[in-house]
Amino acid sequence: MRPLEHARLAWRSIRGHKLRSALTTLGVIIGIAAVIAFVTLGASLQAGIVGDISPDDQRNLYGWAAEPETEGGPLAGAQPVVSQDDLEEIEEFDEVSAAYGYATVPTQAVSDGDEQVALGDGLVATGPSYVREGELAEGRSFEAGEREAVLNPAAAEQFEENVTVGDELVVTTVGGGQTTVDVVGITATSEGLSPFEGFEASPRIYVPTDPYYAEGAAGIGFGDGLGGDPGSGSEAEPTDDLRYLAVVVEAQSAEEADVDAARDRAVEYLESEEADASEFVGGGEDLEVTFQTSTELLQQLQDILELLQNFIVGIAAISLLVGSIGIANIMLVSVTERTREIGIMKAVGAQNREVLGLFLAEAVILGVVGAVLGTALGLLAGYLGALYVDLPLVYPLEYVALAILVGILVGVLSGLYPAWRAARTDPIDALRYE
Repeated sequence: MRPLEHARLAWRSIRGHKLRSALTTLGVIIGIAAVIAFVTLGASLQAGIVGDISPDDQRNLYGWAAEPETEGGPLAGAQPVVSQDDLEEIEEFDEVSAAYGYATVPTQAVSDGDEQVALGDGLVATGPSYVREGELAEGRSFEAGEREAVLNPAAAEQFEENVTVGDELVVTTVGGGQTTVDVVGITATSEGLSPFEGFEASPRIYVPTDPYYAEGAAGIGFGDGLGGDPGSGSEAEPTDDLRYLAVVVEAQSAEEADVDAARDRAVEYLESEEADASEFVGGGEDLEVTFQTSTELLQQLQDILELLQNFIVGIAAISLLVGSIGIANIMLVSVTERTREIGIMKAVGAQNREVLGLFLAEAVILGVVGAVLGTALGLLAGYLGALYVDLPLVYPLEYVALAILVGILVGVLSGLYPAWRAARTDPIDALRYE
């Protein structure tokens, strides 16, 4: 009997018991659909995360000092150790394009003169190049030493009338100090610009560390006067012992060699006796300096996603096991129901391998149908999930091919024993079977 004839007879048998066949393949469908859907969502989420890293950001090294083996994300266990002098020295190295501190300044509110809204920790003090040109929708980045600010759309749109470039805002700190800032730019997105912020969308105002963080670190509020009128001209003197909890070092390019060179040079200097940070790091001190790129920092999240995917695949494997048992069970029932038919086939000359092929083809078809329907359902679920979460859709095509192979394998393995049992049936006993 030819393989096509096996498939035709097997399909006729499956169509003769539609409900039973559908229920049999349900376990395979659910298992494969779960794998495809969650792997698609995982791949889409990873693509979305990596897509948030702009080409310019890929040359940035985000650094902090913490005790070795400290677990957690960026800044876990970080201590303020790097001074402004350290950053200025690092910026002079040939391997480094820029070096600056990063800090959030505790604030209460921000006002456009007519309306005041809460701000919380949305005031971010950092270097001018932190706000990259490609991230700006309008205007420019702030300049160091100036009372200028760049807002993201979430911060600009908090007011009844949206803030635009050229407007003046009044920022109030937790201690009551106030200062004016001139808006010189608006970013294109409200998402965070680095792993230090996270990538969620929230109101943020970016300002230079000089003067904002320097004044805050001095413990005397903003330079316009603690609780005084904005623009009163009472300037605060920054502390000479200014230290940063987080720093950013920009390599000359995003090339791996340039990034590694900038990282090695910065760490080498901070651990040397020339650096102010050497009081806390290097030479047997308790803290260790860590510099990582956005990609390296996000690798921790990607590892978690891969672990979750493996967990889902494990659950789906149990469903596939249940599905294979269902196929084996229904095939055994089919062998019992068709005992007399098997006897007739053998009586007219059918050989064992032909009977074996017939029942094995039926099991394989059930497995393949389950795999195809499961794949289609999984792709649809992945598409809807990515659309709902607003992620770039990425289909892992290798898993689609794997799903079909798994369906065939499930059919073969679950159908082997029933097919062997049918092939071993004695034709005389089968013809006597009622």
